[in-house]
Amino acid sequence: MTDMHPADRGAAAEPASFAFDAESEAQIAALVAKYPPGRQASAVIGALYVAQGQMRRATGSAWLPRVAMDAVARRLSMPPIRVYEAATFYLMFNTRPIGRFHLQVCTTTPCWLRGSDAVVAACRAATGIGGWGETSEDGMFTMTEVECLGACVNAPVIQVNDDFYEDLDAEHTERLIAALRRGEPPAPGSMIGRQTSAPVGGPTTLTTLTPGTPGAAE
Repeated sequence: MTDMHPADRGAAAEPASFAFDAESEAQIAALVAKYPPGRQASAVIGALYVAQGQMRRATGSAWLPRVAMDAVARRLSMPPIRVYEAATFYLMFNTRPIGRFHLQVCTTTPCWLRGSDAVVAACRAATGIGGWGETSEDGMFTMTEVECLGACVNAPVIQVNDDFYEDLDAEHTERLIAALRRGEPPAPGSMIGRQTSAPVGGPTTLTTLTPGTPGAAE
């Protein structure tokens, strides 16, 4: 661990080179095969995601250094600027190092109405992060404000790396972050035991199957 400020770690961490490993090559080949010859540029989003995944495997931080974007451009026969444009447009891509756990906190209206302010405050208190886009001093957490994650029915929601944690409040958020810090991430989904998108407490309608319906008792 360095005493360098988190905001300065991006330039320092930029690797001198990047080459796809065997796992990434296999994934990119499968992506490119989905498109007609000469249309391999259509695989750019998937290829960038593969490159970011390789950085996570190699360094513990899911991000896209410039040399990785250049490797995607070469692999897909694209001008590098077109790859940079895609990587900087989508929130799913990180162009500087992030923490081991990326806390992507939704604050859009449904989550806000259900208490996302308390979730944000709990994240800040538990990680020591002061502002959006910052990384905790221990390097474990990066906190980003995101727009709708599409799980409004179980708001408030945090996406941690690729997993959704739903039905959060301050207490459940603190427990979640403590578990992540211990290296014991809980199962994704509702933190209050909600059954998918059923009402809190369980389904109130269609609780039995009509005879003749597949799965119903005869």
